[in-house]
Amino acid sequence: MQAVTTIAEVREQVKAWRREGLTVGLVPTMGFLHEGHKSLIVRAAAENDRVVVSDFVNPTQFGPTEDLESYPRDFERDCKLCEEAGAALVFHPEPSEMYAPNACTYVNMDELTHELCGLTRPIHFRGVCTVVSKLFHIVCPDRAYFGQKDAQQLAVIRRMVRDLNFDIQIVGCPIIREEDGLAKSSRNTYLSAEERTAALCLSRAVFAGQKMVEAGERDAKTVLDAMRAIIEAEPLAKIDYVKMVDFENIVQIEKIENVPVLCAMAVYIGKTRLIDNFIYDPAEDAGCGCGCSGDSCCCCGA
Repeated sequence: MQAVTTIAEVREQVKAWRREGLTVGLVPTMGFLHEGHKSLIVRAAAENDRVVVSDFVNPTQFGPTEDLESYPRDFERDCKLCEEAGAALVFHPEPSEMYAPNACTYVNMDELTHELCGLTRPIHFRGVCTVVSKLFHIVCPDRAYFGQKDAQQLAVIRRMVRDLNFDIQIVGCPIIREEDGLAKSSRNTYLSAEERTAALCLSRAVFAGQKMVEAGERDAKTVLDAMRAIIEAEPLAKIDYVKMVDFENIVQIEKIENVPVLCAMAVYIGKTRLIDNFIYDPAEDAGCGCGCSGDSCCCCGA
């Protein structure tokens, strides 16, 4: 496995693979990789001849009071995980490699970014769309892999690819959880032992809400009230949002009817903001086994 730091090196290697007729998968990450990231790389390696992993803490998606400087980093550990998972190349640029000093061009999106995380992090998705677009142009992959834990991001990237005619298949992959249910996240390292236990209120709320919906509850408020009650019972938890939206358009809904829905939350445990969610398609409870249907699974890409 190679580790490179420049755009030119990535392009040179990808062009060489293309000359051999090989397919290329991309897994964009911000580093400090865990089993969730590993699952994306493993799937990408199974579905492509070569896999590129980007390991880049993107400054343009952090607000001025957010954790850019303290975001956890361990590149040596990341490289070991990438190699074990089957990656062929890790791209680890400096911000100056990705953004010229006088850069003033961004990729922005309306509508899908006005709710959920976009409501309280107004510049976040502009940064996400910009850096992912740049990675798509640099790597030119056949497929790119994103986790369902960042479900709004997955919806935003899919819409961006459609709207801007990127010739790339976007593959969503299921949430990977700890044994006790907590969704794996690089930010889990911020939690104290007491906060780590308190954080389980997120997955308890997700599982409770999902169970209600799968049992036939179709009123969004009923489900959300039950989920909020579980979180509010935890003294260390402070809700940013708990909402149910049309997954394709990220618009709040009152009833679960004929489209896939995303039930998502962001919750502060102490000072650490964590997210979790579930996706449900009322049209089909079979298919891949995650409640999705159609030619492409809405959460796992099957």
